[in-house]
Amino acid sequence: MPRKKKVKKVKKVKLTNKKKLPLKSIDKKGISLGADEKPEIKKIKKQPTEKRIYNLKDYVVYPKHGVGQITSIEKAKIGEIDIQFYKILVEKEKLTLTVPINQQSKLRAISSINQINKCISILKTKPKIKRTMWSRRAQEYDQKINSGKIYELAEVVKDLNKNTDIIADQSYSERQLFEKAYERLKSEFEAVLKTSPEEVQKKMDKALGRSNISESAE
Repeated sequence: MPRKKKVKKVKKVKLTNKKKLPLKSIDKKGISLGADEKPEIKKIKKQPTEKRIYNLKDYVVYPKHGVGQITSIEKAKIGEIDIQFYKILVEKEKLTLTVPINQQSKLRAISSINQINKCISILKTKPKIKRTMWSRRAQEYDQKINSGKIYELAEVVKDLNKNTDIIADQSYSERQLFEKAYERLKSEFEAVLKTSPEEVQKKMDKALGRSNISESAE
């Protein structure tokens, strides 16, 4: 009889590198997404900041020139673009400015009564004189004057105030900066308080301790 062939048993090999099927992801709304699908991320658009619209005859402050009044709101066409702009009269400098409405970040509204009162308090404090070279201090004062910030303007007036009207007690550049800051501050006081230049000057000089100067000038 023929011998039976022995059949070798084949060992079962465990597959260790089985590829896992991708799981479906679920978005926040509970909708299942396919393996290759990515959740759509929508960008939230920022709400545009509202620009202040000034009206005819409003007083505004242009940092480099001080207080001005809007005399007209006009339109012009440059190329294919329609532009709307303010015409602003700065009476102290006999200057008319043209400021496009979309560039009105350069402007600010005149101060409130509370801010004016804060300025009076600043004028009453003692001047702070830095022990640095005058050229450097003069540059800092000029930057503060042209910043358009009323508190910084009041600080310059206070720091450069000499409580005297004698020209010899001040250098020419000191006196120029003082007068520039003083007139800028005075014009804003006039626009806010709606009173005469003489009354405003008395109020400021009293805070600065320059009342004797005002009385002797009368």
